Amino acid sequence: MIDTATAEPEYDDTAIRFLEALWGEGYLSPGGPEEVDRVVEGLPLQGKALLDIGCGTGGVTLHLAEKYGLACATGFDVEKPVVEAARRRTEARGSAVRAVFVHAPPGPLPFADASFDVVFSKDALLHVPDKDALFAEIFRVLRPGGVFAASNWMISHDGEPSPDMKAYVAAEGLSFAMASPARYAEAMRRAGFERVETRDRNAWYRDVARGELAKLKDPLYADAAAAVGAAYVDRNIGTWEAMQKVLDSGEHRPTHLRGHKPGPAR
Repeated sequence: MIDTATAEPEYDDTAIRFLEALWGEGYLSPGGPEEVDRVVEGLPLQGKALLDIGCGTGGVTLHLAEKYGLACATGFDVEKPVVEAARRRTEARGSAVRAVFVHAPPGPLPFADASFDVVFSKDALLHVPDKDALFAEIFRVLRPGGVFAASNWMISHDGEPSPDMKAYVAAEGLSFAMASPARYAEAMRRAGFERVETRDRNAWYRDVARGELAKLKDPLYADAAAAVGAAYVDRNIGTWEAMQKVLDSGEHRPTHLRGHKPGPAR
């Protein structure tokens, strides 16, 4: 069973407008298409069926579908507002885009066994507390020979978070269930994945986040405040300042993940 701490939407229209102003249209996590390309680097995606877990407003799913010639791309999210935004974005692209978006409440993935060649996720799995159940479901919906590729926000250890990390998570106000790269890799192997890899991205995002914070203070502040209100922007500046502390200390560790389901690739 995949579950999250709450079934209530955490990414409402205000959050969507703010994050897209910072990270780009269709993106609710950092790095844009360049970081997405790094996650799938070297994978043969042409003609494959891909599932994007935690698809947000669809920018990542559509980028993968359009750039890599997927046979079909399915975006899935438990947050209804972002799925509705993704569907509107897809309609605006036209019928040539082979992408669909599915909304369902937290729980088992609403897809049949062995439905996808690739399962992808971009900074969404930290919302799922039960990592073993999560990867059992991902393994189930992958075809034999399929691959899982993701990036995710993690913590450097599985013990008690530091006061700075607790302050950062509280500032986010989201259902974060952070775990270490080692814990993720363990859950993947328990599910049956082979050739499990982790790649640390702390150094990259540490510098990027510093630039984001500078943008929030100026020159983005006026436009963002006009879109979502000055109080909302001020609150997020505080969040970014708290995040920078745990990025600089190394406790916050964005990480890439990859693993393969045994069997011949399709």
